[in-house]
Amino acid sequence: MRDPRIDNLADVLVGYSTEVKRGDLVLISGPPLTSALITSIYRAVIHAGAHPVLSVVPDECKEIMLNEGQEHQITYEDPVAQFQIEEIDVLIAIWGQTNTKSLTGVSPERQAKASQARKKYLDTYLKRAAAGELRWVGTQFPCNASAQDAEMSLSAYEDFVFRAGLLDREKPAEAWRHISESQQRLVDYLNGKKEIRFVTPQGTDLTLGIEGRQWLNCDGHENFPDGEVFTGPIEDATQGIVNYSFPAVHGGREVDDISFTFKDGKVVEESASKGEEFLKAMLDQDAGARILGEIAIGTNYSITDYTKNTLFDEKIGGTFHAAVGSSYPESGGKNQSGLHWDMVCDLREGGQIFIDGELLSENGRFIDERFPQPNA
Repeated sequence: MRDPRIDNLADVLVGYSTEVKRGDLVLISGPPLTSALITSIYRAVIHAGAHPVLSVVPDECKEIMLNEGQEHQITYEDPVAQFQIEEIDVLIAIWGQTNTKSLTGVSPERQAKASQARKKYLDTYLKRAAAGELRWVGTQFPCNASAQDAEMSLSAYEDFVFRAGLLDREKPAEAWRHISESQQRLVDYLNGKKEIRFVTPQGTDLTLGIEGRQWLNCDGHENFPDGEVFTGPIEDATQGIVNYSFPAVHGGREVDDISFTFKDGKVVEESASKGEEFLKAMLDQDAGARILGEIAIGTNYSITDYTKNTLFDEKIGGTFHAAVGSSYPESGGKNQSGLHWDMVCDLREGGQIFIDGELLSENGRFIDERFPQPNA
């Protein structure tokens, strides 16, 4: 029997997240195992009077390229993909894998080269999105591999995914509009501030310059589910230490117990208990990879559990995350890199956030009740 929550998700992605309208050129991308959602989105796009284009690529193709491709193939800049990202009005990306660890055996150097090959594509995508020329959203399809990573049954993981997107509510889009309002109040407070500091009993003491940068409200119009506010920190003004709480996953590789020391905006010391070689290779791929491109506060209190999936983990209410690498231009960030890697730090056990020296959040809860709160 077809899960009606899949159709609810498609309707929210098309009608609320990307606001597809008549005549839009809409690229729908995802692997074959997400076909149920692809079909629902396709139908919703047709009903909106837009033009759907499909890109359905098996997971194995990327694995074949990285394992068997020659260097000139791995570093090739795909002109068809570049043309698409320059021409489409809307991108709806669906994520789902048959094996989330399929790239674990690929050398870090080959993955870094593949990342660099997509730099022009990534730059175009970010610039068009910042200019309002490209509306996009990405979402996770609940599948067995991700459920296994989360140490859940598929049924439990489906409930987790749909609950995180508020799709269990009678009017999901209306619920997201309510969240948008509370996050906007937080954004309005943060804009114009000069400095943000994160402190945890686990050893994090990180201070970032944010003066002149724009905080943005992530309310389900891009990543879905959503629930964060973020900005691009001043590139040479990050100081201190961050000890990340959860393993960070990138390109199918898991890195545990990451610790960074920043000086004048740059990672000058890095360590990890697992995957340190891969971590170093990613940080050394270009000049911008050791600089933070994003700092964000997670505000989705419907997400409470770590699942080894950044889409959800970075939104956990009561956390913050920071991304080494490329900035989002709309935030005012100027850093450029072939890398954008989000890493999450938990604040729910004694963590604090200070804004220009004033306490904003403690134990993962905002002091001001006008800002996002659990059970809102």
